[in-house]
Amino acid sequence: MIHVVLPEPLCVLARVDREVNVEVQGVATQRAVIDALEAAYPVLRGTIRDYATDRRRAYLRFFACGLDLSHEAPDAPLPEEVADGREPFLVVGAMAGG
Repeated sequence: MIHVVLPEPLCVLARVDREVNVEVQGVATQRAVIDALEAAYPVLRGTIRDYATDRRRAYLRFFACGLDLSHEAPDAPLPEEVADGREPFLVVGAMAGG
């Protein structure tokens, strides 16, 4: 079971608490976690990654175990602590402005 922490706007959209749990089959990767998240909460499809390119949305970042995983390959394995449920996978809304 993977623990995923979502930014507030996505929680409101999906009508879920800040932290949700998803089951991932096989190796825990960013792609696998987002696939499971979108399967469990279809309203989130297209909000975390672009439909056409399958790339992370520009104003979202991914973190786990104190590491910024935003630029890691989508199929790279997540840290073991995330895969076994000890640490959450964080989807964080980036801030922009002047």
